Amino acid sequence: MAVFAGARNIRLRRMTSLDLPEVLAIERRSFPNPWPPATFEGEIQNLGLSHPVVAVDEEADRVAGYIIYWVIRDEAQINNIAVHPDYRRRRIAENMLRRVLDALKNEGIQFVTLEVRAGNAGARALYDKLGFKPIGLRKEYYTNPVEDAVVMSLMFGSAGTSGS
Repeated sequence: MAVFAGARNIRLRRMTSLDLPEVLAIERRSFPNPWPPATFEGEIQNLGLSHPVVAVDEEADRVAGYIIYWVIRDEAQINNIAVHPDYRRRRIAENMLRRVLDALKNEGIQFVTLEVRAGNAGARALYDKLGFKPIGLRKEYYTNPVEDAVVMSLMFGSAGTSGS
């Protein structure tokens, strides 16, 4: 995939096992309950359902962030997204999401969902900006600390769009 607008030398490509040390380091720094290595390995190996993607800083030759999503028929689920602390506030998460949402829309996907911690104001603001709407609450979905998950969705072809 092409370089991000506004973010020099950042390119998206499919995640491989070689990316795991950097991805796992970002995961541990980003979440109180990080996914274990085996979960990422399973996502990489699940070629039919899972789409694990890394944003690579080509100049520094390092992973700046990642996004993992599933496609099931005409629906998609954003499962995980994170950006290394050194790369935050550069719109990398927004650009990754926009790129993925544009690709999903072009593939005929109709409906995209995700869960986000109720207290994660930054992520919720980004999802709102991209057109996601809250559709439900999963009580005590997250642990360490216990927190509700807000279920959000985006429908293409209606009032919700990818912000384009």
